[in-house]
Amino acid sequence: MIDSKTKPRGALGRLEDLAARLCRIQQTTAPRLAHPTILVFAADHGLAGEGVSAYPRAVTAQMALNVLAGGAGINVFARQAGLSVTLVDAGVDWPGERPAGLIDHWMGPGTASSLAGDALTAAQVEACLAAGAATVDAAVDPACTVLGCGELGIGNTSAASLITAALTDIPLAECVGPGTGLGGAGLARKLAVLEEVQARHPGVRDPRAALQAFGGFEIAQMAGAMRRAGATGRILLIDGFVATAALLVAEALSPGVIGHAVFCHESGEPGHARVLAQLGAQPLLRLGLRLGEGTGCALAYPLVAAAAAFVNEMASFADAGVATGAPEAGDE
Repeated sequence: MIDSKTKPRGALGRLEDLAARLCRIQQTTAPRLAHPTILVFAADHGLAGEGVSAYPRAVTAQMALNVLAGGAGINVFARQAGLSVTLVDAGVDWPGERPAGLIDHWMGPGTASSLAGDALTAAQVEACLAAGAATVDAAVDPACTVLGCGELGIGNTSAASLITAALTDIPLAECVGPGTGLGGAGLARKLAVLEEVQARHPGVRDPRAALQAFGGFEIAQMAGAMRRAGATGRILLIDGFVATAALLVAEALSPGVIGHAVFCHESGEPGHARVLAQLGAQPLLRLGLRLGEGTGCALAYPLVAAAAAFVNEMASFADAGVATGAPEAGDE
């Protein structure tokens, strides 16, 4: 079907691969993009107090307010691309009253520190997975066919590194990166702290056990949302490193979710390149982003829309009365 369009075979390069993926996800030759939405899950991490981030924990709540006010990077890029943005409070440590305008799935003022014990309880893991699914059912337009998941949470690249190392064969040292901008001694400290956390939780390989040991509330809720998006046949836009860690959890719990995924970009976190390679995933963009929030989803969405548009709107050789090229040897 794609080869019948008025272009040389393969002339649209990876856009053709993307178009074919959209068709496979929706099981149609006429992919439909409707009410594209990004859910931004926000939560704090107990491990943030151990010096694993260049920013203080209070920034999570401050940035959540920025998203609600429409001034964050995700708001800017989503407006440009025509996506809606919804903020989900998975467990922000608010300094005062919780603001209006968000989805309330608050699990507490941040996780416990994974350096001292489990970040979540087993009950919190289950509650977060259920809350993520409930968010898709209750807060996303039923007609939505494209869903992206973003996140806010100081310390969440640490949790993502630990989860990725637990659910893949990638060494922890190759998963750990600068996060909000650590370098030199700060990055070395982050790795040392995470190695100690990993040593306190030996042998974690199960997805629920990884969430319980390492957190966080927003990662677990993202995983629940991804599972629900897959179960409801939606195209799932995957952002950066933290979102990909949530996808690893979702896929381990519900095999087949990854078949709904479009990998939007390869982030500047070194662990992201490693896990994408292990998954055999080809991201649409390589811009060195490491902002999170779902910004990679919003920036890549115009390519998704272009892929669907050419399948639906480009004439075929037969319709346009254009002669096809001579077949290559072996194609007869």
